[in-house]
Amino acid sequence: MRFDVVTLFPEMVTAAAGCGVTGRAIERNIVSLSVWNPRDYTRDRHKTVDDRPYGGGPGMVMKYQPLHEAVHDAKQAGSKTAKVVYLSPQGKPITQVLLSEASKTSQIILVAGRYEGIDERFVEMDCDEEWSIGDYVISGGELAALIVIDAVTRLLPGVLGDEDSALQDSYSDGLLDCPHYTRPEQIDGHSVPEVLLGGNHADIERWRMKQALGRTWQRRPDLLKKKNLSAEQENLLKEFIVELV
Repeated sequence: MRFDVVTLFPEMVTAAAGCGVTGRAIERNIVSLSVWNPRDYTRDRHKTVDDRPYGGGPGMVMKYQPLHEAVHDAKQAGSKTAKVVYLSPQGKPITQVLLSEASKTSQIILVAGRYEGIDERFVEMDCDEEWSIGDYVISGGELAALIVIDAVTRLLPGVLGDEDSALQDSYSDGLLDCPHYTRPEQIDGHSVPEVLLGGNHADIERWRMKQALGRTWQRRPDLLKKKNLSAEQENLLKEFIVELV
């Protein structure tokens, strides 16, 4: 899979993407990463990428032409059918389902905006979608792009050491993940749940599902409203609530 990032800070993207899971995937040629700086496409000696907004107001707006030409070259280097995504607080919320669908795409071009925003004509004519990492504002889209790259990369075959790891993550089945424990068995009087020590895999899976349901009910009840629980899951959630009380 190929990632391209249009950014005014290419070093920021390449340095962070070279670490951890994403870095190993790049080394193993499972994914590739290219960065495109809009400043390289400017036509004045000051390399101007922004200008004052029409109608007045605070801040500056990124210009159409440098962004358009950067995306054009990214497509030429990869695929003309690449998905172009503008990372914006106004975009659709990024979910695990959206990321899973994105992982089936051969090339994604991520546009990291800066300043007050970018010329709306670029969004309308050059971008396929707008994505948001949450209901808050950060200084630029680079961090959002890195989140997307990491989250999509770990879903690709051969990236994680255990193929089941991604399947058991929070949100992968519409629920938060269950609690996890490792050695030592006792820490200041706090013990690992006995069921995890017994070796009965059926009991362990049942406990993990119960905890995932309960944790979702406690922390993200909105997720449960979107999920059709099986009869067994409903019973496990009831057990969790009774045990909690």
